[in-house]
Amino acid sequence: AMVLDGKVLSAPSINEPILGGSAQISGSFTVASANGLAISLRSGALPVKMTVVEERTVSPELGQDSIEKGVIAGIIATVAVLTLMLVVYGRFGVYANIALVFNVFLIIAIMAAFNATLTLPGIAGFVLTIGAAVDANVLINERIREELKRGRRPFQAVELGYTEASRAIFDANVTNVIAALLMFWFGSGPIKGFAVVLTIGIVTSVFTAVTVTRMFVAHWLRTKRPTAIHL
Repeated sequence: AMVLDGKVLSAPSINEPILGGSAQISGSFTVASANGLAISLRSGALPVKMTVVEERTVSPELGQDSIEKGVIAGIIATVAVLTLMLVVYGRFGVYANIALVFNVFLIIAIMAAFNATLTLPGIAGFVLTIGAAVDANVLINERIREELKRGRRPFQAVELGYTEASRAIFDANVTNVIAALLMFWFGSGPIKGFAVVLTIGIVTSVFTAVTVTRMFVAHWLRTKRPTAIHL
């Protein structure tokens, strides 16, 4: 008989002498039972006796509840950011908010196109990209404000603001993308989900902050031709 950890796994009968050093067990095995027996024999005996201390069954509803709370937190954070940008930067905050909403839909569209699953770590990465998008818009607006304080005219202030701020935005986000790619390459399941959403979000955030908002501001400057910008 073959015994493992005090349990009889199999008790075959020897029908003929074992001469070649190997033997074969025959009988009415299913594929599952044969694989299970083979795995048990290959694994060997455990050094200690297993004792069941506690058993728990986690309902999938708990995971769903965590995801729902994460989504709610993301929505609250987005609304708070939109309100803050509107209050602090006025018209330029409106343009930044439009770009931010566009960024959210762009991230969702890209994830849907690649059949990516939004997990709880992915939601954390999603919220983090909202912060990255806001940082980019803040850098641009503050740079424009500095140029206005130096006496630049509106068009010059906007051009210089976007040009100078874009360099800092690209430099900062390149390092973030490298870190996200390393997490995806060396990380496990949850870490990879976070890294995927973070990478997508960083790329779309830079695009919307540098390109989309600039398009709105340029259109406003061409059509209204303001003599001053209140920022």
